[in-house]
Amino acid sequence: MYRLYDFLPSGNGYKIRLLLTQLGIPFERIEVNILQGESRSLEFLAKNPSGRIPVLEIESSVFLSESNAVLLYLSEGTPFLPTDHLQRTRLYEWLFWEQNIHEPAIASSRFWIQHLNVAADRKDELQRRHRLGNEALALMEKHLSTQRFLVGDCYTIADIALFAYTHVADEGGFKLSQFRAIQAWIERIKAQPNHIPITYSNFQSFPPPTK
Repeated sequence: MYRLYDFLPSGNGYKIRLLLTQLGIPFERIEVNILQGESRSLEFLAKNPSGRIPVLEIESSVFLSESNAVLLYLSEGTPFLPTDHLQRTRLYEWLFWEQNIHEPAIASSRFWIQHLNVAADRKDELQRRHRLGNEALALMEKHLSTQRFLVGDCYTIADIALFAYTHVADEGGFKLSQFRAIQAWIERIKAQPNHIPITYSNFQSFPPPTK
């Protein structure tokens, strides 16, 4: 059985939880409290030298890190990963953009506000990230105003990757109410079979109820 080393509030960890659940793959989730330095322990660093979660153990002592790389591994040969060469490349574009543009602005703002309480101390930097995050959301809004999902007309790991932090962007000080196409897209993703919220943790009774 797969083992997922994870921190429950993490959007990057949530991506993996969501895909595993929607694929119907049982897994053991192991909480790693990054706020208490548990991802910096020697034991964890042996699994991922970068000291970051999530980490997926796919067999004994074989570990995968970087959330979007794990999504690609798990989705190979499934409907979540297009076989068409151009559509797959479009999907890669979204995955790279999510980690380089979207996540640094939106996820970090959420982490600072929700877990570090440093909004006042880093006001200027937070404002800068809000500006960059709103630019990223505006780009998504424009794209989603003409199609149901990010790549073609199918729900893929591109949607999972962007949904993870977008749907909780308000926790980082962003106003999702101004992005109507994104809001509609969020509801479409929530309506997918075996969808779980980011707070879901009862994987002992896997799989969760199907909508």
